[in-house]
Amino acid sequence: QVQLVESGGGLVQAGDSLRLSCAASGGTFSNYAMAWFRQAPGNEREFVAAIGRSGRGTFYADSVKGRFAISRDNAKKTVYLQMNSLKPEDTAVYYCAVRPTENVNDYYARQADYGYWGQGTQVTVSS
Repeated sequence: QVQLVESGGGLVQAGDSLRLSCAASGGTFSNYAMAWFRQAPGNEREFVAAIGRSGRGTFYADSVKGRFAISRDNAKKTVYLQMNSLKPEDTAVYYCAVRPTENVNDYYARQADYGYWGQGTQVTVSS
């Protein structure tokens, strides 16, 4: 059983930066593809960024490309989301998700691809 705990959310102003962390326990972290999703009030959960097992394969939603960066530290069993140039429309609860995979560099962008989710961390960006 994999457990995920997100942290690093908060209230910031537009243009600021935040780094989210997602610490995993249980299982073998280096066997997991990881991703971040977010859900704003009244909206469906949407994909933000994904990373493969090795960290070399990454993929981003168009809305965050060039501003956000996903990375991972397999030794620390943690995945990160560096968020720069934040905008009010980035306000949401951010969730990390895990998918065991045999493919080292593959990443996955659909919610249905992931079986384990964290509880989420709130990010609020004021204008």
